[in-house]
Amino acid sequence: MLLLDRYFFFADSFCINIDNIPVVKRNETFSNTWQVYLIDTVEKIGDLMGAIHGERYIGFIGEVYRRSPFPTDPSEFKQKPQGSRNRAAIEAIVEKYGDLIEIQFKIEKAAQKFMTGDYKFNRSVFLDLIQYVWRGGYPRWKNEVRPSYVLEMKSKLEQSHGMLFHDLSLD
Repeated sequence: MLLLDRYFFFADSFCINIDNIPVVKRNETFSNTWQVYLIDTVEKIGDLMGAIHGERYIGFIGEVYRRSPFPTDPSEFKQKPQGSRNRAAIEAIVEKYGDLIEIQFKIEKAAQKFMTGDYKFNRSVFLDLIQYVWRGGYPRWKNEVRPSYVLEMKSKLEQSHGMLFHDLSLD
């Protein structure tokens, strides 16, 4: 899952949403909705560092780490390309702590401003978010092997001829 403050969404959903962005031309606006889980309090979100260190398992993050503990050796912590097989189990956990909502995703003014729910990004930061998913986040993909939905996102972005993704590098 990806976390954007209080919004939690699955990486495959993020990639599909990116795949569905059409070629946005200069001065055009694009808008659609994304489904995300909103977890509205810190207590319900949990304590990431406490869970990683095995000291404090509270909220959504705590329950996830109780189910799948952080490896003793931090260098072994990697995103698993087959991780989407656990989606149903993680979805059952996140539903205890948050609500599935729809947020507005919008691209404005020659693709220079992006809005996702309450958050606004410039183009550079938005492309950084795509690169973050491509890399596998902070821990990176295990053995640099990416799941099919990430590879499909890359393929669709490479085929896009719009200005939005023209200088995005996913190598």
